[in-house]
Amino acid sequence: MPIDWIWGLAGGLLIGTAGAVLLLGTGRIMGASGMVGGLVDGSGTDKATTAAFLVGLIGTPAVMSLAGWQVSTQATTFPWLLVLGGLCVGIGTRFANGCTSGHGVCGMSRLSMRGFVATAAYMGAGVLTVTALRLGLGL
Repeated sequence: MPIDWIWGLAGGLLIGTAGAVLLLGTGRIMGASGMVGGLVDGSGTDKATTAAFLVGLIGTPAVMSLAGWQVSTQATTFPWLLVLGGLCVGIGTRFANGCTSGHGVCGMSRLSMRGFVATAAYMGAGVLTVTALRLGLGL
């Protein structure tokens, strides 16, 4: 029986734990897009916590790779698609006032209606986008 689902479970537990630690320790919601946006536009209030969180988020795969773990993203081989996807996600998180970690993990766990609505919207958009790309472009 394949055990790849274990990695998803472990990752989900780590993300949930990080959200809980940040909320309990600082009173802030763990939203990666809000943290990045706050660093970029200067609106972030706790730059040290935000920078530490983002260094851990970005640095962990690098450290795992250096330690000999195989890090596979399953990303597409089309760089233009990665850039386009990144731009769409960035714009979408600004419109939605948050991202999957803010709305999906932290918002839904706090029973926020806004979190449930936003999560349903971006999950639905993701399903439609993947379906359209696979059927229409064969990607």
